[in-house]
Amino acid sequence: MSDGDLISELYAGCFRRLVVQLYAVTGDLTEAQEAVQEAFTRALVSPRRFAALENPEAWLRRVAVNWARSRYRRRRVLDGLLRRIGPPPAVADHSPEHLALLAALRVLPEGQRHALALHYLVDLPVDEVAATLGVSAGTVKSRLSRGRVALAALLADTDTSDDTATATGTGTGTGTGTGTGTGNKYATDATETGRIDVRS
Repeated sequence: MSDGDLISELYAGCFRRLVVQLYAVTGDLTEAQEAVQEAFTRALVSPRRFAALENPEAWLRRVAVNWARSRYRRRRVLDGLLRRIGPPPAVADHSPEHLALLAALRVLPEGQRHALALHYLVDLPVDEVAATLGVSAGTVKSRLSRGRVALAALLADTDTSDDTATATGTGTGTGTGTGTGTGNKYATDATETGRIDVRS
């Protein structure tokens, strides 16, 4: 049996059992599943050494428990810090324009989405975006250029849909409908607020 087959067999045979055991330790099913998955991930790093263990399941359980305990300690430290500095400020922007922008970003390829978000929303310079993503500055510039074009098209589609709905949904039969779409300010004029100007 190969090392990979051994790990696959252990995963099929003891994953559920280990999760139940970790659930008793953590009191949280999701955290128990993450702990066991982390243990198997570490086993895959050195499959040959893992396969040579006398009791692989016991090793997995020990790694999972240690990971869960370490995570718990880190969370307690963070909770203590948060209590001392008070609640975080409310930063979520629930405006229709911001929600439309986030929805459009989710449609883009990952590379373009990351570059646009880091450069325009986080306000990082191109060189820092490149360092963060582990790519060249030229790659970032290319992704930004393609992403702006794609984002403009997506936001224009959103505007067209909104304007059509307004024009067809507010008419009263007297010829005084109020279909006066204002357009999406992210796609037209957002430079004053630091948001994405997809025309550039």
